[in-house]
Amino acid sequence: MFLLHYFCIALAITSAIAVSTAAIAQGGAYPNRPLRFIVPYAAGGNGDIVSRIIAQRLVTQIGQQVVIDNRGGAGGNIGAELAARTTPDGYTLMLGTNTHATNMSLYAKPGYDLQKDFAPITLATSAPMVLIVHPSLPVKTVKEFVALAKANPNKLNYATGGSGSSAHVLTELFKSMAGVQLVHVPYKGVAQATTDLIAGQIQMSFNSTSTALAHMQAGRVRALAISTAARSAAAPGLPTIAESGLPGFDASIWQGVFAPARTPADIITRLNREITGALATSEVKDQLSAQGVDAQPSTPEQFAAYIRAEIDKWAKVIKMSGAKVD
Repeated sequence: MFLLHYFCIALAITSAIAVSTAAIAQGGAYPNRPLRFIVPYAAGGNGDIVSRIIAQRLVTQIGQQVVIDNRGGAGGNIGAELAARTTPDGYTLMLGTNTHATNMSLYAKPGYDLQKDFAPITLATSAPMVLIVHPSLPVKTVKEFVALAKANPNKLNYATGGSGSSAHVLTELFKSMAGVQLVHVPYKGVAQATTDLIAGQIQMSFNSTSTALAHMQAGRVRALAISTAARSAAAPGLPTIAESGLPGFDASIWQGVFAPARTPADIITRLNREITGALATSEVKDQLSAQGVDAQPSTPEQFAAYIRAEIDKWAKVIKMSGAKVD
């Protein structure tokens, strides 16, 4: 009887140890399985490339694969809504951009709330846009362009990659601060918009640094200024719009990394440390620079404050312009 009792106790202890071991194996130290990085844009675009640069370096730092999941559509809303609905366990990340901040005002129902449904991890990159015009336009400075536009209200066209795009809301900010009236010509993509600008069918556009400078150097367009408050290392000779007659003008194209809301704070801290560490390496900086963007790591708190400011800033511009997508 004693032996039977002893055997039962030993069996219970062994079973408990087995269950405990299985639980540890299943849970384990974070991360113990691949991460999913949702990119709300199509493969091959700037956001996709930046995400892969970050993911590649992150793999070497955390010892786990980071799988890029492209979910483009609806101005980034489809991928963002998907990311917002995933389990907040630290195994799903999302690349968020300035477009997601403007979408809070552009769409009546974007399907998510950038502040309530996500936990900011870090700002990742930032880049200016370049104000470019067709070479036939008799202007060489922002002041001259503004004067020409004021003398010809609603006679100059500006091209964008679509209604609600970064170039669209940025140009609306420019129109408001400069007091000019320009005609918006939305395209289904930046490539066609740029093609028509080069052909002279469009007079003005805001374009990415890398694209604008390549066309400028070839003489296909004339660059007047950049959109950020500080000059860009990629084009140090180009003045800012702020110093060209519109003080206070400051707009950038940014990308950052998010996790679903309610992701544990210790995991957010760990991810911030790993991703900002990746962004600080010379290898990643050089790769990002080749894409026309600068590494801009931050704390989660700094990123959260930046997002609030961006949403408020563009909400005012969008309300004033009356721009809507749906």
